[in-house]
Amino acid sequence: MKTLQLREAKATLSAVVEAAENGEPTTITKYGRPAAVVISHTEWTKLKTRVPSFADLLLAIPPLDPGDLPKRRPARIVRKRGVR
Repeated sequence: MKTLQLREAKATLSAVVEAAENGEPTTITKYGRPAAVVISHTEWTKLKTRVPSFADLLLAIPPLDPGDLPKRRPARIVRKRGVR
């Protein structure tokens, strides 16, 4: 993976996009720290569709039947010693 400073990436944006289309991602740094990665649209689509959202995972859980839950027992009354 190629790494470029933001200034270099701006100056050579067409080359960065072409490299991404050819399967070579480019990391863009800002003040020496990774800030972004340029990847092809095809790769981005693969990554996006691979990970379902948390809401999708929750909605995929089948509903519970009443027999799936343990039966509730009545609560016990707890008395403190010396208190009537």
